[in-house]
Amino acid sequence: MIPIQDLLNKIKWDERENPQDYILYYHDRVRGKLMQLKYNDILGIEDGFMTVNREGKETAIPLHRIKKVEKKGKTVWER
Repeated sequence: MIPIQDLLNKIKWDERENPQDYILYYHDRVRGKLMQLKYNDILGIEDGFMTVNREGKETAIPLHRIKKVEKKGKTVWER
C-alpha cells in the first residue's frame, strides 16, 4: 500500500487527479470518533502532519491519524 503522504502528494500534484473528488477520514482523539475532511481543507503537509482548516481555525493533524481516503465515495486507501 502506498504511504499516506505519497498519496496526498499525488492527489495534489498529479494533473489527472481532482482534489475535490477526495474525502479523508481521520481519528479525532478529543471527540473519540472518525471525522470527515475534504482534501481541499488541507492547507499544508510537512513533518508527518497536515495543517487543515477546521471550523475556521488552523489545526495540525498527525498523518498517522488518517484511517481512510475516498474518491467519489469509493475507498482508495485504508489503514
